Amino acid sequence: MNFLSLFVLVPVLMTCAMFLCRNMRQIRAAMMTGASALLALSVALTFMFLGEREAGNAAEMLFTADAVWYAPLNIHYSVGVDGISVAMLLLSSIIVFTGVLASWKMSVLPREYFGWFSLLSIGVFGFFISTDLFTMFMFYEVALIPMYLLIGVWGTGRKEYSAMKLTLMLMGGSALLLVGILGIYFHSAPEGGQLSMNILDIARNRIPMSAQYLFFPLTFVGFGVLGAMFPFHTWSPDGHASAPTAVSMLHAGVLMKLGGYGCFRVAIYLMPEAANELSWIFLILTGTSVVYGALSAIKQTDLKYINAYSSVSHCGLVLFAILMLNRTAMTGGVLQMLSHGLMTALFFALIGMIYGRTHTRDIREMGGLMRVMPFLGVCYVIAGLASLGLPGLSGFVAEMTVFVGAFEHTDTFHRVFTIVATTSIVITAVYVLRMVGKLLYGTVQNKEHLALTDATLSERFSVVTLILAIAGLGMAPLWVSDMINSSLLPVVEQLMR
Repeated sequence: MNFLSLFVLVPVLMTCAMFLCRNMRQIRAAMMTGASALLALSVALTFMFLGEREAGNAAEMLFTADAVWYAPLNIHYSVGVDGISVAMLLLSSIIVFTGVLASWKMSVLPREYFGWFSLLSIGVFGFFISTDLFTMFMFYEVALIPMYLLIGVWGTGRKEYSAMKLTLMLMGGSALLLVGILGIYFHSAPEGGQLSMNILDIARNRIPMSAQYLFFPLTFVGFGVLGAMFPFHTWSPDGHASAPTAVSMLHAGVLMKLGGYGCFRVAIYLMPEAANELSWIFLILTGTSVVYGALSAIKQTDLKYINAYSSVSHCGLVLFAILMLNRTAMTGGVLQMLSHGLMTALFFALIGMIYGRTHTRDIREMGGLMRVMPFLGVCYVIAGLASLGLPGLSGFVAEMTVFVGAFEHTDTFHRVFTIVATTSIVITAVYVLRMVGKLLYGTVQNKEHLALTDATLSERFSVVTLILAIAGLGMAPLWVSDMINSSLLPVVEQLMR
């Protein structure tokens, strides 16, 4: 079996194991074994890829496998990875591992919950290894479908409304995406020959210009809906606010990255001429996302809504960087996906732990929690500092790379929008410091909070894992950026042809 296929096989086995487990102990053992195996596989793949990079092969798709799935339409189960895919797989495995730990005390229908959680993981890992458009779209849908039940059944607040809104909007994006993929497929052989769904073959054959202008907006918007691009972002805050802790972690930390990765891998790579001509339109939208999300976060009092609107801003920065269409900015965009995935997962994990003790997410009803739960308080401060871009943490490396790459453009349009986007740094500092100050310091608002306990062992292990990853990326980013940078060469060549 191909090594990459193990990333799909392991969560499949995790899903099947839920049918066999009879008690909570067995469920935890099965999920922890599977999540640990995925983390070990991603670490091993990272070292294997770094070895190939030393051999000078990092610009190619590696560890590929191909099997005919449906011959009449030339659909294949085709997989392969480059440095960007490897980085996304590593991020996904960390979030799944810590998400399982964050769900350690799940007591409501635990078998069903972890079964859907594992099914969502199948879609995420399958998407990042796919090099066939049909296979990629199939895994994309597999990742979206479980969200409806995970929020609708195990969520809080207006969970039915949030689940329905999220599902309908993401399905709308999927409809646009399906039309775009079919359009790419029927124009994949402009000089005759067999039509193909293979991303590498389509890139070599070059889609006609007229088709690119039509299908680039469809695919970019289709993926951009999941990336919370303005004005298609409204599902995100409601979905995050109602989702259970681990689902919020996986949703914001990984699932939203499918949007940015898809925009890069499909829209930009396969339709470079249209990207060069039409990117300015989407730069306006993504620049709006960056500032609007940050400004909206200032007005929120619910911890989850604050982090949800913060995610709109940070994910907007991912798409903003990709649309700059140069190597430096796109490297920063991928680093931002990694950074945001880790720090938003940390935020949602901490919010879930605090809510589980205080039974409120309203910062007006809390205060002085640093005295009561110092471990969680310190971790929350670290998450906030990463979000506002403190040097030494992942946010600083990612955002600096994005803005340096954006300023490589010398025209007025790009530089003005870059300056506008940089204002989000100051706005982020405002709402993060306000939130941390109100939540952790001052006087305790509710006397019952004085009897609260600090984090348990499993909770500590979960958040420390995420903090180490954030600090590791912030203090030693070169090996990741070099891995990403070398894999961007084929995309840059496509844009310059």
